Amino acid sequence: MGKIAFVFPGQGAQYVGMGKDIVENYDVASKIFDLASKAVGYDMKKLCFEGPEEELKKTENTQPAILTTCIAMAKLLEERGLQAEVTAGLSLGEYASLVIAGVLGFEDAVALVKKRGKYMQEAVPIGKGTMAAILGMEREALENALEKAKSYGIVEAANFNSPGQIVISGEVEAVEKACEYAKELGALKAVILPVSAPFHCSMLVPAGEKLAKELDQIKIGEFQVPVIANANAAYYNGPLAVKDLLVEQVSKSVLWEDTVEKMLADGVDTFVEIGPGKSLSQFIKKITKKSKNSIKIFNIEDKESLENAIESLLTK
Repeated sequence: MGKIAFVFPGQGAQYVGMGKDIVENYDVASKIFDLASKAVGYDMKKLCFEGPEEELKKTENTQPAILTTCIAMAKLLEERGLQAEVTAGLSLGEYASLVIAGVLGFEDAVALVKKRGKYMQEAVPIGKGTMAAILGMEREALENALEKAKSYGIVEAANFNSPGQIVISGEVEAVEKACEYAKELGALKAVILPVSAPFHCSMLVPAGEKLAKELDQIKIGEFQVPVIANANAAYYNGPLAVKDLLVEQVSKSVLWEDTVEKMLADGVDTFVEIGPGKSLSQFIKKITKKSKNSIKIFNIEDKESLENAIESLLTK
């Protein structure tokens, strides 16, 4: 029998109404939302369940909202006797992994990611940076496109999500030129994304520096569950690595494809995506397509999917 991995989504997965039926049906989830409200100073239930969408989409609101929703659902799984044997999250999702691993306290983490979102948004003036998804292109070919575009400004690989899906980030003109070059070099599609900042590139270094000061004030515990870091697709080797890897993550590529491959190599055969949206499940399906083992993928974002997953996993 293989291992179970809990995986958590990042920014962009949010939607108004996320977590609502979970909170209405389970006291544990409701308490997590109440703790979050105290930590950030506003009503997390109202923000997540009622919006408005424009408020939920603000980076400094989005990040704590998604983290809260993820942890509320993860705690329900744990209450029913399901534990992760390894965990990872995409960008923001890494904080959820560190919470369930016992490394960060939930209230510390939710307050921290609110500041993280604020610092990330403030690092680059609106309109100066952007991101784009490049589809149907291998890494090496994309690197050639990025090199050609760098004469127009900063442009870097931000997310290696799955085979043939890479996100780039940087200054607007350089990203637009990289999209043109990528299509010339064989990309099936290059799409500018509706984002408010160029995440996971060197333009976000100032945000990482501010985050480092916040991390100095937070208690970091021992790992109860192994966590794979975005920045290097390797396991954290202890609490001392947490600050550096979280700071690095802000301005470095998210190695999600490599992370899932690491899990597969280490015997994971069951992936449980916990939180809003289904993007990680889709990435994992593409990454595990060539796996010789039988892979199970569950997505949990409401009461029905939670109960179905629990029933299946407890009979695994």
